[in-house]
Amino acid sequence: MHPTPEQTSELKKSCVNCGAELLYAPGTKEMQCGYCSYKQDIPPAIDGFEELELKPYLEQLGGQSHSEQITMLHCKNCGANQHVEENYKSLHCVYCSMPLIIEDAYKDDWILPGAVLPFQFDQKKAHAIFKKWVSGLWWAPNNLQKAAIDPQHTKGLYSPFWTFDAQLKSNYTGQRGEYYYVTKTVGSGKNKRTVQERRTRWYAASGTVNGFVDDTLIKASKQKKAVIPTAVANWNLKQLETFQTGFLAGFVTEKYTIPLLDGHLSAKDEANNIARRWIHTDIGGDTQRIDRMDMTLTEETFKHVLLPIFISAYRFNGKRYNFFVNGQTGAISGERPYSFWKIFLFILMCLAIIAIIVILANYQ
Repeated sequence: MHPTPEQTSELKKSCVNCGAELLYAPGTKEMQCGYCSYKQDIPPAIDGFEELELKPYLEQLGGQSHSEQITMLHCKNCGANQHVEENYKSLHCVYCSMPLIIEDAYKDDWILPGAVLPFQFDQKKAHAIFKKWVSGLWWAPNNLQKAAIDPQHTKGLYSPFWTFDAQLKSNYTGQRGEYYYVTKTVGSGKNKRTVQERRTRWYAASGTVNGFVDDTLIKASKQKKAVIPTAVANWNLKQLETFQTGFLAGFVTEKYTIPLLDGHLSAKDEANNIARRWIHTDIGGDTQRIDRMDMTLTEETFKHVLLPIFISAYRFNGKRYNFFVNGQTGAISGERPYSFWKIFLFILMCLAIIAIIVILANYQ
């Protein structure tokens, strides 16, 4: 399926006043011109975002429905696949900063995003969050804050994820354990004493658990370097917006590299973990054993969603360090250098304090 010009997500959005490029204004539903400050609303979607039936896509990619062609650049250094928009001028990989070669661009089909979580703040605030984080680092070298850290290296990235919904049902057999205690005498002579020893009585248990599993979130891309840490990979999906290309203007969009099939297998593993938690709760008691469970998933649907993250790197003493800022919550996680001398002097101080304590104890 070839997209019409109106469908193409890499279509440049131009200002009606001056012709400059319109960029998404984080935290709003508007695009704004950086030259004349003209604002244009992102038109609301006619329908809400759609949960797509999973089975047809697993069989034949849904006959290419809900899909389009986009231009991609592949980073040969870290493996990231990035969507090239006209406003993406730096042509450096957002993950590892290696140069991307425009001549290597290629067309690729992707399942259209069903929803997007728009950025809630801009690059300037993301960099301010980073600077505050640096100032609070213990054991960091004193001159770290003076390092050459260019805000322009901080890139806003829409990272792809799969979400899966399903009705879950699982029959099970197992055992419910209930604790009880017996008094025992241990030791002999002066060491003879009584202790309480915990034991478990086991009772047969069986039953059925069922419920709706909503928005199981599975990362849809993988990199050899600069992997988004779990510490910042938490978003409030209640704020998802129906996908509109206006939200992407001024940001890099990464294409999924983990196929839908593989994402579904990961979602099934997570559903299995959910079923086990439900079964443990259903069995009750103090502890539980599951002997057998047969989980089934029905009414399975999925979405391709784009979630916001700021990614950057800084160099200190010739070494590269990555950091990440959640584009919705502002949570930050990153690599940092340590000061050898600060740690060394702290250890010396601790040893000196211990030595003084020992000397005073012996003197008394």
